Amino acid sequence: MRVVVVGGGVLGTFHAWQAVRRGYEVLHLERELEARGASVRNFGLVWVSGRADGAEVELAQRARDLWTEVPGIGVRTAGSLTVCRSEAELAVAKEAAARPDAAARGFQVLDPEQTRERNPALKGDLHGALWCARDAIVEPREILPALRAELEKSGRYSFGGGREVRNVRSGEVVDDHGDVHAGDLVFLCTGAWHSGLIRELTDDLPVRRVRLQMMQTAPLDDTLTTAVADGDSFRYYPAFAGPALGDLPPQAKIADAHKMQLLMVQRTHGGLTIGDTHEYDEPFGFDVQTDPYDYLRGVVESILGRELPVITQRWAGVYSQATSNEVVVRREVASGVYLVTGPGGRGMTMAPAIAEASFEAIEGARSPRPGSPAGVDDLAGRASDEGAGR
Repeated sequence: MRVVVVGGGVLGTFHAWQAVRRGYEVLHLERELEARGASVRNFGLVWVSGRADGAEVELAQRARDLWTEVPGIGVRTAGSLTVCRSEAELAVAKEAAARPDAAARGFQVLDPEQTRERNPALKGDLHGALWCARDAIVEPREILPALRAELEKSGRYSFGGGREVRNVRSGEVVDDHGDVHAGDLVFLCTGAWHSGLIRELTDDLPVRRVRLQMMQTAPLDDTLTTAVADGDSFRYYPAFAGPALGDLPPQAKIADAHKMQLLMVQRTHGGLTIGDTHEYDEPFGFDVQTDPYDYLRGVVESILGRELPVITQRWAGVYSQATSNEVVVRREVASGVYLVTGPGGRGMTMAPAIAEASFEAIEGARSPRPGSPAGVDDLAGRASDEGAGR
């Protein structure tokens, strides 16, 4: 069987990976020469800890296991620390650590000394932290070409960059070069591209676009041994909902205005990726704003207990988020043609498991077998309102 995957981001690339893994021949098309959307404009966090109960956390846990099976991409199973700078935030951490599934999520509350033992770079004032052992880190600007290189070794995979798909019919895809590509199965993993061909194929998708802003610093002369979040991140993840969360004081005005949380990851070159903001109402602005970056700089410096290196890069990105209660929006838009979109900020975390579920659902419908994972209709779960690349 021949599979055509449209979209070179993390969702598309993992659908290609699953297809090759299952013995299929794969053609992988991307309208840019390289993916340039949300898949490369994020933290590279595999973020299990805060996921909603049910299908969302189950997919995240499965994806976390699958990430470690991918050769050649260097997953860092570093875990994360959500730093608590007040007793109110620490109460949320303690409530999370008392959940029935706390051990499965890798939750543990640490006091200040234990927090610094886990991550010595956190030299600022803090009341403790929530340790999340299941969280991990990848390099978003490196993993896609690295994974494609692994797929090419199979002899059953080819990549076509700079080819925008203009038409999709059952059994074939037509690109803007006029070339027709046959495919027994087609996946459209087009990210935040909801217009054009996608609108022609289906005009009732329950999705919206979300814009974020992030930054990166010059190398830090210290090592962050974990990913780092601040207490504001508790507000954005369903797993932390509870009485203690309701007792948190309001966010700072600038953080509330930009729907902000702090997430921070050290890249392999030493720089820190820091973010992020959330903007939901279109048309989005085309500029990046200074105030959110200044606020995040202050939060980071208070946690690290030192000045940040110079900011070398700032950028904005847009991702596709489901507005229904589905973890991901998956629709058969023509016979054998499946649109997969809307994972929101969970795309980097869940892409391996979303792709696996796509194939299990389709193969299961064609030839059901006992013990296969959930089908398409079983993948509904409460969609969380969060930033990109987790």
